[in-house]
Amino acid sequence: MKAKPGLSRRTFVLGGLATTGVVLAAAKSAQAAVPYPFQLGVASGDPDASSVVLWTRLAPSPLNADGQGGMANADVAVDWQVSTTDTFASLVSSGTVTARYAEAHSVHVVAGGLNPDAEYYYRFRAQGHISPVGRTRTAPAVTTVGRDFTMLFASCAHFESGYYTAYRRMADDRPDLILHLGDYIYEGGAGSSGVRQHLGAEIVSLADYRRRYAQYKSDPDLQAAHAIAPWLVVPDDHEVENNYANMVRADSSPALTAAQWTARRTAAYQAYYENMPLRPANKNSGNSIQLYRRVRWGQLATFHMLDTRQFRNDQACGDGWKVCADADLASRSLPGTAQENWLLDGLGQHLGKWDVIGQQVFFAKQFDASGASNMDAWDGYRASRSRILQGFTDRAVRNPLVLTGDVHASWGNNVMNDAGTAAVASELVCTSITSGGNGSATTTIPNGATNAHLKFYSNRRGYVRTRITQAQVTADFRGLASVTEHGAAASTLKSFAILDGRPGLQAL
Repeated sequence: MKAKPGLSRRTFVLGGLATTGVVLAAAKSAQAAVPYPFQLGVASGDPDASSVVLWTRLAPSPLNADGQGGMANADVAVDWQVSTTDTFASLVSSGTVTARYAEAHSVHVVAGGLNPDAEYYYRFRAQGHISPVGRTRTAPAVTTVGRDFTMLFASCAHFESGYYTAYRRMADDRPDLILHLGDYIYEGGAGSSGVRQHLGAEIVSLADYRRRYAQYKSDPDLQAAHAIAPWLVVPDDHEVENNYANMVRADSSPALTAAQWTARRTAAYQAYYENMPLRPANKNSGNSIQLYRRVRWGQLATFHMLDTRQFRNDQACGDGWKVCADADLASRSLPGTAQENWLLDGLGQHLGKWDVIGQQVFFAKQFDASGASNMDAWDGYRASRSRILQGFTDRAVRNPLVLTGDVHASWGNNVMNDAGTAAVASELVCTSITSGGNGSATTTIPNGATNAHLKFYSNRRGYVRTRITQAQVTADFRGLASVTEHGAAASTLKSFAILDGRPGLQAL
């Protein structure tokens, strides 16, 4: 990136030419010749105390089948600006980055030199056009606690199942940070019963994945949620294929050879990086991608973001809800041994008052009346979970908080020790943005009689809103009555507090 100190708003908007008349004529000519390239909006993510990632992707025709968004086979210079105001009267950081054809003209700018714990606005310019404006912020310095802050988290946004009103309501909350815990897209082909349809058959190639992301990211409600705050993202399974485990497929359709499956994973990981506000260090390397990472929020919170698909052992006993002795095998790990050790090491560093684990699948124990449990969740990897639970105790983790997606319902759980005698952590499970359709108003806890530690359930769509302070985390389970029609209001279905030094949920 080439720095442009002193680049004025007038120069940025009008093109930097010598005279106003020439500038206006050139700008009008460029805009007439080149379609608007910012159809997919803007985003930011992975903030630290002095920098944040800024993202956009040039795509004047986002839904083209070749996945290139209507862009020619050429690299394009993209200017970017960061300001403390949305008028961009003065700049704090700016530069030029190259949007490359080989990366679907996506850009990942690490905008540095920013103040800690501060709000900023950003935008891009390319091909004579100006992008929408995004709002972002930095984390507090690691030597300070920083201000109390609002964090929202969400997951599971099946495009066909409903409209993204929940994303719009998240934007309305104007949070400081948003976590997305997976199933940002779904890989299946066009259905016949949804309120809108996927384009094309089940996605397999890089072009397919790129177009699917473009279809999802064309939604204005999703764009609003991205533009309002920085995101921390981790994928689940549908960003690649349903219920895959490391290199093992759960599906046999479409039929793929081992080489084709490897190519599909590679394409999926590349498209995920291209379309998410991730740092360049998280770019995929062929058939692997480094996504588990720690993000510090001053001394108040540390986010341990997990990848629970890429490194796991295959689901025990053929997956599904089972009574399965193999789920207890010590050799089995859900995050994989390296990531499991990385998490335990990070928890032992006591970097923040709250250790927040952002991950994908149900963490607390859950059994049905027959004693069966979900082999795709941590219940299918019980020794792995036990090592994490023991780590909470051995490493004197004061406030472990697990955040979960995947299951298309809201849950509030006390995470018990293996003996079942005491809560050692708290778990908040967000429902889906749309997956599963409208759901229902029921709050009866499934299998509640055999799972007394599960404290809340809702089958509505929505998200979770948290407020993180030194004394407590408050959690509001936000729900919508409908996602099959636009414009539903969000209401708080239930609120809990998690108090400093006291694992478990306190009803409010």
